Amino acid sequence: MTHIKPLIVIDIVGLTPSMLGKDTPHLNALMQEGVMAPMQGVFPAVTTTAQASMLTGTYPAEHGIVGNGWYLRDQAEVRFWLQANQLMQGDKIWHSLKQAQNDLTCSQLFWWFNMYAGVDNAITPRPHYPADGRKVMGLYSEPATLHAQIEAQIGEFPFFNFWGPTADIRSSRWIVDCAIAEHQMDQPDLQLVYLPHLDYNLQRLGPNHPDIALDIAAIDHEAGRLIDFGRGQGADILVVSEYGISPVSHSISLNRILRQAGLLAVRQSLTWELLDPGASRAFAVADHQIAHIYIQDLNDITRVKSLLEKVPGVERVLDRHSQCEYQINHARSGELIAIAEPDCWFNYYYWFDDNQAPDFARTVDIHRKPGYDPVELFIDPALGLPKLHIAKRVLQKKMGQRMLMDVIPLTPELVKGSHGRLNTIEDEGPVIISTSVALSDSLRSRQVFDMTQVNNFIRLHFKQALRKVI
Repeated sequence: MTHIKPLIVIDIVGLTPSMLGKDTPHLNALMQEGVMAPMQGVFPAVTTTAQASMLTGTYPAEHGIVGNGWYLRDQAEVRFWLQANQLMQGDKIWHSLKQAQNDLTCSQLFWWFNMYAGVDNAITPRPHYPADGRKVMGLYSEPATLHAQIEAQIGEFPFFNFWGPTADIRSSRWIVDCAIAEHQMDQPDLQLVYLPHLDYNLQRLGPNHPDIALDIAAIDHEAGRLIDFGRGQGADILVVSEYGISPVSHSISLNRILRQAGLLAVRQSLTWELLDPGASRAFAVADHQIAHIYIQDLNDITRVKSLLEKVPGVERVLDRHSQCEYQINHARSGELIAIAEPDCWFNYYYWFDDNQAPDFARTVDIHRKPGYDPVELFIDPALGLPKLHIAKRVLQKKMGQRMLMDVIPLTPELVKGSHGRLNTIEDEGPVIISTSVALSDSLRSRQVFDMTQVNNFIRLHFKQALRKVI
């Protein structure tokens, strides 16, 4: 049997070359052992698109992941954060690796589109939704018992520290513990690990806030534990990131603008308003600093493009032709795509009166909202005693009463960092660090390389490890 040198790929979201310094001793040591290079990200610079591009070696025009969410035209619904791997079109890195060596094994921990992926071992967040309306936090794994075995060793996954107002280092720390336990259990040849910690305060506080240094040091420590473990197992390490986060000071409500123009329709539902995509002539699916604009009648495209180009804070509006320039010309993309100016981002709000906002607007609800909502990282400052309010809601839940955990503000101005645009400054964009000898020469030969090349770099590692062409 061919001996395979393992590779652990660690995705540290939001890590940039400019962060590597006094707060990153573990990553610095990795660079000294191997090599570091900036990356040119893909558009849009958001999690699911970046990960799909790294795993397939292609752009959104081919793999179809045009954002963290999009409009399903055949269902007339906007869906965010779907998890079925079949949505990512094309071969993934483990497909080509297994074609060359059918006993090669791959584990994927918390990367997106991780359900039914065809990897040997997988763990991903997946709440339970009983028929009584409850939402019970939980994980999904392949094999089905894997996450229970891991949690029996290291404790339950801290779901409320993975996203929302209490998101912090505890989720990434647990994922590192999980990766170590899973590697000891399964000994995968390729292990893919996602560490989200930097995403939180970079959006809450902005990248220039002095407290970000504490977050950089915290994720360096946790990544360092996994790096040290991996090196002790004889594995090479590949650290990647997805994008850099830019400071923002202004948020734009494209849907309100489209509604004012008579293009967006809402449905009265009980005491609030719901966006009605199927009845709308045009609406925006906001995703950080980009927004897909879906238009029913192609005759409206010129009008909508002209309208949005005049909106302060909108830098550019891509039609189908100019989407080719960004390699996002896919059927799932909007007829138009708006790009925000560097200090702006797009919110999903479509109501004019906050009293008409849907009930989910003030909750953490990543699947029901028709757009990405970073305001979910905050507790409403208008709540005088937020802990008492939360305790009351928890008590109601324990008593079997229906309740809303309505603690999220409707104040987009709170958000101080965003992403989605292509980074134009190398030191503020994504980064790659590798200890693999197979990759070092390739990395050193380029000052900057494209994110889609991560797929080739992983294959290059195993090509040398297997001593055969993949």
